[in-house]
Amino acid sequence: MRPSIADKRATFRRLHESGCFVIPNPWDAGSAILLQSLGFKAVASTSAGMAWTQGRPDNGVTRDDVLAHLSMLVEAVDLPVNADYENGFADDPDGVATSVTLAVETGIAGLSIEDSTGKKDAPLYDFDLAVRRIAAARAAIDRSGQDVMLTARSEGFITGRPDLEETVRRLKAFSDAGADCLYAPGIREDAQITAVVQAVAPKPVNVLTMGMSVGALTGLGVRRISVGGSLARSAYGEFLRAAKEIAADGSFDAFKRAAPSSELNGVFAKPRP
Repeated sequence: MRPSIADKRATFRRLHESGCFVIPNPWDAGSAILLQSLGFKAVASTSAGMAWTQGRPDNGVTRDDVLAHLSMLVEAVDLPVNADYENGFADDPDGVATSVTLAVETGIAGLSIEDSTGKKDAPLYDFDLAVRRIAAARAAIDRSGQDVMLTARSEGFITGRPDLEETVRRLKAFSDAGADCLYAPGIREDAQITAVVQAVAPKPVNVLTMGMSVGALTGLGVRRISVGGSLARSAYGEFLRAAKEIAADGSFDAFKRAAPSSELNGVFAKPRP
């Protein structure tokens, strides 16, 4: 029997209570189903991977595009789905709250809100506004009455503002504002990760893997590991290598590395949840 939305949300919250798990990022229904077949316990959308499927750059899609994508992922798999919800598709807290309410209705088990503005000259929201945005997201989830986990992201290390002290200050404030999980994509050194984990303890920390192993990150106290757009980039990388060989050399040797049709059909032929 297919788990209910409430079941998925309860499972997702339990995953954050102890240990460490990898939450890979599919970009469409097929990749989500394949990840489920490999035994992963949850999946998360990728804003970049999803945008590329539409021939657009990262952050180049609309809120409606993302909501439709999230609904599709939730329907495709039995696993909890966490939403990469960018900056909530709004600058002001009220707009973030509206966006979060719509996201909860898709059946997701969690979502993340960034403090990134998308502006090169001012890449992060001012501190007080960033905190109010997280508080608004928290309030929207609470009003919904749904057990959806809120992850707050501080983007300094991937937007040209790699200030650990400021990142920790923001994450602690986001935690106080009601975030369930904290995330600073781009931190990669042991000391940086440890500082974040200790600063927001006992709340769980998500880390975007920058090449470190699951074992190493587990040892640093990380609870959740995501891969962002890396799986999508890997798929597109192999596609481009094969296509370039055809275009440049007239060679089809790359097809020798392709996944067997029998394997793919075997997974996709199984009854959909």
